[in-house]
Amino acid sequence: MSGEKKIKNTEGKGNPETHISESTDEPQAKEHDHTSSTDGTAAASDEQAMVKALEDKIETVTKESQENYDRLLRVSAEFENYKKRSIRELADVQKYANQSLVKDLLPIIDSLELALKSARESSNHTDGCLLDGVELTRKEILKVFKKNNIEQIAAVGKPFDPNFHEAVMREESDDYPENTVINEMQKGYLMHDRLIRPAMVVVAMPKNNEKSGTGDPNA
Repeated sequence: MSGEKKIKNTEGKGNPETHISESTDEPQAKEHDHTSSTDGTAAASDEQAMVKALEDKIETVTKESQENYDRLLRVSAEFENYKKRSIRELADVQKYANQSLVKDLLPIIDSLELALKSARESSNHTDGCLLDGVELTRKEILKVFKKNNIEQIAAVGKPFDPNFHEAVMREESDDYPENTVINEMQKGYLMHDRLIRPAMVVVAMPKNNEKSGTGDPNA
């Protein structure tokens, strides 16, 4: 009898120990759940920070890319303008390459024309062959001028144009309207569309028709 009681007491004492052990594990489980929740929140926060950093980096790279593209467009446009300007300048150099030579030839043809004019106006007998030779030389030079797109500027009878004419004097005239070129002292020349030398001209001005008389004012 006493042996059965001992066994029961022993078994009875075992249950409280088991109950105490189970009660001790509950706070640990709750602490573990709290730690897991904190770790999850921290991980989510880190992930958001990474996403934000990536978005900022993408925005920065996109902005830099746009700036580089705009810079490339400007450089390309500047280069195209440089190419066009270089081509135009090269064409001008080729077009007007002989301009200095032409300027040096102008006094020669001026002298030939002056010699012909003086010979024709002179009452002295002039050798016809000599005049023909001078005239032929003048024509040959003008042919070379024409071949190189060099032309004389039309002056006499034309309205005075300061872009092509240089007035050396004004002269009264009834035959021409005012500011009309009535005489040419020296011919002007154009090379293509560029002025090499303006024509030196005389410009018409109206005559002063006022009369100062001493007769009867009622006459």
